[in-house]
Amino acid sequence: MEVTALLKSFIFLTASSLLLPVLAMLAALTVWVVVHGGSFFALWLERRRAGRPADAVEALARGEYRSFGPAVETFCRRLAEVDRGGRADVAVMSLLRETEHRLWKELDVLRIVTRAGPGLGLVGTLIPMGTALASLGDGDLTRLSGELVVAFTTTVVGMTLGLLSHFFHTVQRRWVEEDVRHMEIAAELATSGEDGR
Repeated sequence: MEVTALLKSFIFLTASSLLLPVLAMLAALTVWVVVHGGSFFALWLERRRAGRPADAVEALARGEYRSFGPAVETFCRRLAEVDRGGRADVAVMSLLRETEHRLWKELDVLRIVTRAGPGLGLVGTLIPMGTALASLGDGDLTRLSGELVVAFTTTVVGMTLGLLSHFFHTVQRRWVEEDVRHMEIAAELATSGEDGR
């Protein structure tokens, strides 16, 4: 019987001690999502202003990189600096894969926040609910209401973080797919130009 009470006390103390780190992580993620939202909006404006050429192959062949956005423009500039020695095609493919990996890796953070936000919100809900129920048993309605406010606000914040990061991830994934497609065209043009010499 004493072992059960000891285990219950240990679990309760462990759960209670997690509340502060959960609240801190939710606050940090909220700041991060707001900052990311600003950079997302700036990138969206930049892509919208740049427009898209009707024929991507012709535009890339002519060296008109600016209309494809910063990722493709940077890739094409680095592509022009690739050593045109005996293994130029390998160097071009290596640059393409490295750039593609970096672009997809940047989206991993959004995928993590999409799952972590609601998870932290749920943990931040359940921990205060335990103390709220204990307060209800003691008749302390002031503490009960305070704990319920914390519980429900963490849920709202966590779900909002998940929704926003899912939106950002979905749109940016489409941008990355489009950029990678244009980079592959530029790489093909670079290697076919080498083969034709």
